Amino acid sequence: MKNLENCIREQVDVNTSTVESILSRFERIALKRGDYFLKPGSVCRKMAFIDSGYMRMFNMADGKDITLWIGSQGKFITSLASFTFLTPNFWNIQAITDCQLLVIDRESHFELCQQEPKWLEFDNKLLANAYALLEKSMFAQLHTTAKQRLDNLLEEEPELFLNVPLQYIASMIGITPESLSRLRKHR
Repeated sequence: MKNLENCIREQVDVNTSTVESILSRFERIALKRGDYFLKPGSVCRKMAFIDSGYMRMFNMADGKDITLWIGSQGKFITSLASFTFLTPNFWNIQAITDCQLLVIDRESHFELCQQEPKWLEFDNKLLANAYALLEKSMFAQLHTTAKQRLDNLLEEEPELFLNVPLQYIASMIGITPESLSRLRKHR
């Protein structure tokens, strides 16, 4: 749980007893490559911290596999709208590699928000970061070239290219695998 503790401490100033209280609410689970954390239509009642491995959020649209986001070690993953509002989820969340997750259920999460002000502060930062990431992604799709999106991803998360199938990366940045291959060739 050291990775999760470090993640929390990077965002909020928190004492040891509070961290221990927070960490005690998480359960470790393992997913094998290809296992699903969540499927469309179900209500999401858990949020996961990726302790190791890679996961992706995706769905099918017009027969195409569309990757919204790829999560890696040190990041949280959930269907935010479903988790928060108990609405049916739109996304598949699947392990790309074998994964170790630290999972908190919805009830425990919201109890922590009421009982531990530092967890609420951390949760608010998680939400703000998620919104900022979505905003950045939307801006990039509208105002940058495929080459710029690829260059940004290579700079920010080069390890994705060593651990994640290229078709998922291509989909996430809004291009075809063939275009990704051409762009990488001309780098």
